[in-house]
Amino acid sequence: MPVRRSRIVPTEARGELAASLEALRRELDLPASFPPEVQEEAERAAASVPTDPGAADLADLRGIEFLTIDPAGSTDLDQALHLERTPTGAILHYAIADVPAYVEAGGALDAEARRRAQTIYAPDGRIPLHPPVLSEDATSLLPDQDRRAYVWRFVLDEGARPVETTLTRAIMRSRAQWAYAEAQEAIDLGTAPPALLAMPWFGAERDARESERGGASLNLPETRVIAEGDGYRLESRDGVPLEEWNAHVSLLTGMAAAEIMLAGGIGILRTMPQADPDDVAEFRAQTIALGIPWRFDVRYGEYLRDLPRTPAARAVREYAGGLFRGAGYVAFDGEAPEDPRQAAIGAPYAHTTAPLRRLVDRWSLVVCEALANGRTVPEWVRASLPEVPALMAAGSQRAGRMDAGAIDRVEAAVLQGREGEIFDGVVLSVRGDGARVQLRRPPVEAKVSGLGDAVPGVEVRLRLEQASIADGTVRFAEASS
Repeated sequence: MPVRRSRIVPTEARGELAASLEALRRELDLPASFPPEVQEEAERAAASVPTDPGAADLADLRGIEFLTIDPAGSTDLDQALHLERTPTGAILHYAIADVPAYVEAGGALDAEARRRAQTIYAPDGRIPLHPPVLSEDATSLLPDQDRRAYVWRFVLDEGARPVETTLTRAIMRSRAQWAYAEAQEAIDLGTAPPALLAMPWFGAERDARESERGGASLNLPETRVIAEGDGYRLESRDGVPLEEWNAHVSLLTGMAAAEIMLAGGIGILRTMPQADPDDVAEFRAQTIALGIPWRFDVRYGEYLRDLPRTPAARAVREYAGGLFRGAGYVAFDGEAPEDPRQAAIGAPYAHTTAPLRRLVDRWSLVVCEALANGRTVPEWVRASLPEVPALMAAGSQRAGRMDAGAIDRVEAAVLQGREGEIFDGVVLSVRGDGARVQLRRPPVEAKVSGLGDAVPGVEVRLRLEQASIADGTVRFAEASS
C-alpha cells in the first residue's frame, strides 16, 4: 500500500487555514448544526424505535456473525457483511442500516436530509446527513449492538454469481469493527475470521465478472486531508486489495437492487452513458503515445486493471477518467429508462448501500424491500421519487466543491513559505498551453501554465511561485534545467 505524506501544516499557517476553511463553508452555505426541531425528532426516534425482534416484528438475524470494514476511526457504519464459503460457492449476507425506520416521511428530519442530500467530509469536521445521535449511534452498525437493518442474502455460485437473492428487514448484531489496513494484514497472515478469509476469492471472481460484462475500475490513488493533532497533512495512497474486494460487495448489491427495480417498474438508478466512440479512439491513441498500448483483443476493464504503477500508467488512468463522464440519477415509475446502464460498471446499478451518508439510498431500500417481498411501494416514495435526482445532483455538486476547495487550501498551507523551491513532478495530462502535474513530494496536484508542449508521463521540475491559503491558489512555473 504505497503511501506518500506531506509535512504537517506549519504552525504559523494554521490560523489562516482555519479561517479559509470556515469561509469556504459559508461560501457553499453549509449548515453548522441541525435546527432544534430536527435534533429533537432524531432524539425521539433514537429513543423510541424498537430494536427487539418481537416488538418490531422483524427477523432475528443476530446469530449471523456480521462484521464491518471501514476506514480507521469511522463511526457512521452503513454496512456489515458475513461471507461463508460453501461446496458450490458461498452465501453472502449484507446488512444495510435501517435509516427509513428512524426518518418519518414528511417530518422535519426528512426535510433537512433532503436539503443536505449527503454527508460532506471536510478537514475541520464533517457535515452529516443525519444528526450524530442517529448516524453515529442508533442507526450505525456498531459492534456488539442490536441494530435494525435491511439484510440482503445472496447465494453465490463458484464464480461469485448470485443465483438466489432475498431482502429481509431484520435485527442484526455486528461482532467486530475492522479497519482496512488491519483486516488486510490479518488476511495476509491467515489469522482473520472466515468471512474475511473468503474475501480474496470473492474479489477475484467479481473482478472476472466485471471484465466479462465490460465494466472497469480506475483505482486512482486517493489524496486525503488527514487531521493530526491541531493541524493537517496530505496523504496519497493506493489502498489495500481489501478495499476493492469490499467495493465489489456494494457493487453486487447495487446491481441486484437495479434488477429488482427494473422488474418492478419503479425505482431510481445511477446511470452513466457509454463513452463516445471518438473519445475511445482518442484514448486508445493516447495509450500508444504513452508506450502502453491498449490492444484491440483486450477488454477495457482488463487493460486498466493490469496497468503497472508507473508515471506513464498514471497518465493513462487520468485520460481514462475522461471516458467516465455523465453519471447521474434517473427515477422512473412505469416505463424504465431507455438506457438503464451505468457504463463504468457495465450493468444497471443503483445506490442502495450507504443510507447514513447518501439520501437516495433510503428510497432505494424501501422500494427494493417492498418489491422483493410482494408488497406495494409506499405512496410517499412514489410521490417524492421524481425530486430525488435533482436533490442528489445539488448535494453532489456541493460536496465536490467542498472537497476540491479544502484540498486546494491545505495544499497551499503545506507549501506556504517554500516559494522559490524546486519540486519534481510527473505530467498527468496536457490541455491547451497547460498541464496537470502530480508532485512527487508533497502529494500535491497542480495546474501549470506554459507546459503545453509537455508529454504526459514524463517528469518535470517546477518552481513554486505562489501559495495562497485564502483561496487555495498554488502557482508553479517550469524550472530551468
